[in-house]
Amino acid sequence: MGDVLAGFHAVWEFDTDSVLIRFERGIRRPKLFQALGERRIPYEALSAVEVTEGRRGTVVLHAVPRHGADPLMEAAAGQLKEDVDPYRLVLPAERETLAEYYADELRTALSPEAKEPTDRHLVAAPAPPLHFKAYDGKASFDGRSVAFRWFWTGASSAKWKCGDQTFTVGELAGVEWRSPEIFNGHLRLLERGARDPGAGEADQDPAAVVFGLGYGPVHESLPFAAAVLQAVRAAEPAQETPDGEPVRRRTGDAGRDPADIADRIRHLGELHDAGLLTDEEFSAKKAELLAEL
Repeated sequence: MGDVLAGFHAVWEFDTDSVLIRFERGIRRPKLFQALGERRIPYEALSAVEVTEGRRGTVVLHAVPRHGADPLMEAAAGQLKEDVDPYRLVLPAERETLAEYYADELRTALSPEAKEPTDRHLVAAPAPPLHFKAYDGKASFDGRSVAFRWFWTGASSAKWKCGDQTFTVGELAGVEWRSPEIFNGHLRLLERGARDPGAGEADQDPAAVVFGLGYGPVHESLPFAAAVLQAVRAAEPAQETPDGEPVRRRTGDAGRDPADIADRIRHLGELHDAGLLTDEEFSAKKAELLAEL
């Protein structure tokens, strides 16, 4: 098409096989849009195109992605509010005719399999490295592995007992994201071969970080979840041990700063003194931390 359509928060640039969505920056712009910057959406990634009446004298051009085409929307799992849906272009109501025109043009470009789910991601997730602060720890992703480093002030004793966690994408089967704008928001990594993935409270699960007020906001944690999910989908199945059991995640972070090790041993001592760790648990964890020096 080669045309450009500008809305209130984004500009859509139409090409022969895709639409480039460029999100505008500004104080009044949704933070998720600013974090995304721009996204190229192949027409084969769309299932439908709609034009609906918006709020306060606006009209909305809405491109609906196919199920499984976009890791961001797959991770969101319907939890995004309309105002931060990156597939909605809000226009003044007097441009409804123009919106209908482009909707028709997009419909003619849809794939014959538009109504069918895709077997692979067709839209790129935000590129790593990515990181964000949750309530109980810091999450980071370098494209190959996800690391959780627990905070003293937020992490549960169960997580402290397990220590900081590192997961390679090959050891993961998926990602569970629960918006920080709803109760019990969290990001949980689902391990391959786990008997009951996603079970239990996230604040007790060393494969999850929990959100809180100001911790793990949508514009930081959702792109993170999407990037991990895309890497997991692209990874080959996890290797198995000789007895057929899946390789488990690695615990800890080798080569850690000695000062950090000393701090964590002191904290373990506090947990031990408070009766939250047995003598055996304290000794075992202390030895594990010392082995990382």
